Parts: sequence; C-alpha cells; structure tokens
Amino acid sequence: MKTQKIYQIDAFADALFQGNPAAVCILVSWLPEDVMQKIAMENNLAETAFVVPEGKHYHIRWFTPELEVDLCGHATLASAYVLFHNYSHPTDTIHFFSQRSGELIVQREKSGYITLNFPTDTLKEVPPSQKMAEALGKTPLKTFKGKTDYLLVYESEDIIRSLKPNFFLLDEVEARGVIVTSPGKEADMVSRFFAPRCGINEDPVTGSAHTSLTPYWSKRLGKTELVAKQLSARGGTIHCTYLGDRVLISGKAVPYLSGEIIL
Repeated sequence: MKTQKIYQIDAFADALFQGNPAAVCILVSWLPEDVMQKIAMENNLAETAFVVPEGKHYHIRWFTPELEVDLCGHATLASAYVLFHNYSHPTDTIHFFSQRSGELIVQREKSGYITLNFPTDTLKEVPPSQKMAEALGKTPLKTFKGKTDYLLVYESEDIIRSLKPNFFLLDEVEARGVIVTSPGKEADMVSRFFAPRCGINEDPVTGSAHTSLTPYWSKRLGKTELVAKQLSARGGTIHCTYLGDRVLISGKAVPYLSGEIIL
C-alpha cells in the first residue's frame, strides 16, 4: 500500500480558521498529473500544492479542484511553512521554481512572517465589460487585464463588501479570476477574488492577486509598502512591498492538520 504525507495549512492567518487553507504534498518525484488533479479535487480546497526537491531547490505546482494554475501565493506560503517546520529546511530562504511562473523566492522572517518574492503582474487598462458589470451588479471605475485575471477598481470598501456576484455569469468570463478592489478604511487597499471558472466561487485570501494589486495601488498611493486586507468571510491581512518587477507578499501561517493519503 502506497501512502503520501499531506498537510493542511491556514495561510495568511494569525490564528486557526482564518486566512486561506491550502493542502501541501512534498513528493519524492512527480505523481501522474491526473492523480495530482484527483487529489486536489478530493481535497476540495482552493489549492493543493505539490513540491519535488531538486538539489537545494524545489519544483512546485498548484492545482485547484478543477485545473492546474500558473501561480498561487497562499499555497506557496503553506509549502514553505511545511518545509521549514516539518522537513527541517536548513536556511531561512527557500528557492522554488515553477515551469509556469519561473523562480519564486520565500524568506522566513524573525518576526514570524513568511515573505514571498513573486514577479509583478503587468496590467493593461481595458474597456469595462458589460458581462462582468452585470455579474457583479456594479460597474467599476476602471478595468484592467493582467496575465491571468481581471482587476476591477471601485470607489469604496463598502461597495466591495456589498458585492453579491452572479457566479453563473462570472463563470463565462475568459480569465482565471476577477479581482475587485478599492481603498480601505483600515488598510491601504481591500479586495475580494472570484474564480468560479477554477471551481472557487470566492477565494478567502489570494496571494497571487497581490502581484496585480500591489503595483496598481503603489502607483496610485505613491508608496511602496502597503497593507492589504481581503474581505472574504475568513479574511486575511497581507503586507506588500512593490519592487518594480518583483513584489514582496508577507503573511503568517498556522497548521491545521497532517495525515496520509492512501494511493
């Protein structure tokens, strides 16, 4: 009987049952792709990360319940937490590599935060979409298209909190997901992230979305260090630093469970 160790970590969380849960499997070698997809479907979390060591580096892939994605922040943070705490990674820096997103550097801070060093998304302003406005019930001030997501900017945090998307309509949008954002009352920026096409109606806390949010708000607010809050039911706080072509995304992680998959 073959078994595989699995961990579930609440990422971008200060306490259990906050932030965004991710499953992590540290492998000796890649499982068949269909098996990894089935594990992610069985977990039914926003993302399951699979990690394979290669020398001093680690290759990483991320699967939602329905498909493999190009980049996932919270599952990368969760993977780093597992490597630091369960696999005795010898230094405070981990170098991940993704075939889809290149080099991803993760740093363990003395403060207890884990910092992701990710490539910055490139945003292009596009005309507002009637389909997205209808799905969200509110026309945004501005609409941008990034590598995989749309970014919709609204006037206020109250609007972001009040949005009640029609996920059947939003599922027709040709993108991984839709980020909605505005200035925050107690943070520099607030957001929510909807990704029904990936099998996730609303993601609790989305690290990768902040590769789009950080450059936009950094330029708009004229500052490089930002505090972000994601306004999902679970909620989460992310500290962001804009470095031009890279973004630093920091948060904490809390372990929820460890176990074994019987394959």
